[in-house]
Amino acid sequence: MDNQEQEEKKDVPAADAAAEPVAADTEAESENTDVKPDQAEADAKSEQAEADAKPEQAGADAAEPEAAEEAQAEPDWKAMCARTMADFDNFRKRTARDREDLVKLAASDVLKDMLPTVDNLARALEEAKDKADDPFVAGVRLVYDGLVKALADHGATPLDSVGEPFDANFHDALAQLPSADVDEGVVMNEVKRGWLLHGRLLRAAQVVVSAGKPK
Repeated sequence: MDNQEQEEKKDVPAADAAAEPVAADTEAESENTDVKPDQAEADAKSEQAEADAKPEQAGADAAEPEAAEEAQAEPDWKAMCARTMADFDNFRKRTARDREDLVKLAASDVLKDMLPTVDNLARALEEAKDKADDPFVAGVRLVYDGLVKALADHGATPLDSVGEPFDANFHDALAQLPSADVDEGVVMNEVKRGWLLHGRLLRAAQVVVSAGKPK
């Protein structure tokens, strides 16, 4: 019996020693258990803050395109009004100018039909230049001068071409002949006189152009 009691006594400290680490582990687990709820709560708050911030950011991002679209869609009424007034003023001026040109050139066909008569009278006076004192020639001169004045009153004026450089806009070249006295490209003779109506060509002059000195 004494030996058995001694052995039991020896086993007790060993059991106590083995129990101490278990108690220590329990305390550590208890400490860890106390810390984890605080960490979880902090993490939850952080996630909640991020979740709250995302809708605000999303709302700001969505508001920026809407503001840009509104700014782009808003017309500049002042600029549009200024452009419209400028366009209308240009249209008014252009219409007035076209109407004025129409009035000026309305009689162009009638005046052009009178030119052959003026040409014939001028040709007759040229042939009778040695008989200027003849009453008949004087009468023809009066008729010619009256027609020329009537044409001038309506804006038609004769175009002088002899001695002028050839211009295809006003001259119709019938021939090109060599000349020792007239430079090349200059009108040396006028077959039919040209006329202008308010500065515009009514009838082109029919001319003979110099080809320069003979070779």
